[in-house]
Amino acid sequence: MTQALDEAVPDLAAVKQRQQQTWASGDFSVMASRIVLVAEQLCDTADLHAGWRVLDVATGTGNGAIAAARLGCTVVGVDYVPALLERGRRRVAAEGLPVELLEGDAEALPFREASFDAVTSVFGAMFAPDHARAAAELLRVCRPGGTIALASWTPDGFIGELFHAVAAYVPPPSGVPAPMLWATEGHLRDLFGDGIASLDVTERTFTFRFPSAEDLVAFFRLWYGPTLKAFAALDSTDRDALEDDLVALARRFDGLGTDAVAVPATYTEAVAITADHRGGYE
Repeated sequence: MTQALDEAVPDLAAVKQRQQQTWASGDFSVMASRIVLVAEQLCDTADLHAGWRVLDVATGTGNGAIAAARLGCTVVGVDYVPALLERGRRRVAAEGLPVELLEGDAEALPFREASFDAVTSVFGAMFAPDHARAAAELLRVCRPGGTIALASWTPDGFIGELFHAVAAYVPPPSGVPAPMLWATEGHLRDLFGDGIASLDVTERTFTFRFPSAEDLVAFFRLWYGPTLKAFAALDSTDRDALEDDLVALARRFDGLGTDAVAVPATYTEAVAITADHRGGYE
């Protein structure tokens, strides 16, 4: 019985190491450049105040951090992929923004309690394998009465369906909760508990536009770590089958009906105000 229970518990450290390798593969900066609008929208929805100290978690190349800095905030961004941070530093330098990008883990943020007025994450914290620990860290470093703002892909949107299609060929780690749960209000309320005083969740859509469905799939296959790694793990027959499945998926979501595609991908903006007490998160 003990052995069976042990086998059911995932090795989260190993999962995280594989994730780090995944996000370091390809070049996520190319993907990030496509979805800049999401970060700008999130920071506006969160009503970040000029002069606030803001932390952007799993910042990648700095979309969320740069968006906050453009609103007059002093910003720190953390990520566990050094190559992405270096790309982000070039962007920050080019714009002359007050942003510091540091190496760090969403599940063990290197900051004292209540260090920031607001904490943001754009399609970042949702991929931490230990959801409870990541949520606790977001709460810990945000001051009482501060703001936590998250953008997360929905389970039934295009990106959620893409991950589902990939999982049919390359199953995700057993026992690790699905990242897209972060897009659901119930899961967020379970994670944050009485650490928050309020939570507003709004569904939004970002549209991927490409000359064809095949071009969209080629883009994800080349630049997006999770799909790049999935294709690399398959033999030629399964690679062709997965490509066909993803092309069909893009066409199913496409709203144009022409050679070019406009594929809407739903995500949620979740904006929480932290409670005046710290509950069980101290």
